[in-house]
Amino acid sequence: MSKGRIIVNTGDGKGKTTAAFGTALRAAGHGQRVAIVQFIKGSGNYGEANAFEKFPNVEFHRIGSGFTWKTADPSIPMAFAREAWDLARRLALSDEYDLLVLDELNYAVTEGYISEQEILDLLAGKPERLSVIITGRNASAGLIAAADTVTEMRPIKHAFDERVPAKKGIEY
Repeated sequence: MSKGRIIVNTGDGKGKTTAAFGTALRAAGHGQRVAIVQFIKGSGNYGEANAFEKFPNVEFHRIGSGFTWKTADPSIPMAFAREAWDLARRLALSDEYDLLVLDELNYAVTEGYISEQEILDLLAGKPERLSVIITGRNASAGLIAAADTVTEMRPIKHAFDERVPAKKGIEY
């Protein structure tokens, strides 16, 4: 069994989650077991959740209250982040999966909901075969150092900057 990878998709540009989900789709297509935990995102109608429901070898969890920086009470997104992190740890340590995607985990670190050290400890103690993809802006120096592959998405041009609303199937 080959050694799993640690991949970090970060930066200010579009595509961090999309790249992670493309890899998840690739793994699922090879019959691998995939678990996805979305931090932060609320209960919106996201196409990826609908698509992954069709794959029996993909377990998809969305635990969050949406845009955490817009909340008046930080204890609410913090509780969701802790719940998502506890689930992520259980999934990682179960040794039942080939790939674990921790979508928007970097935001939970930036907001102080999950410590960098907790993540580094999990990455060091995970089953050797498990690959982990972590997404979100502002990846910490420690996560970057621990990763096998780090990709920084940077915007050149984005429709949002021209006040073009998000498009179903493209941005969500």
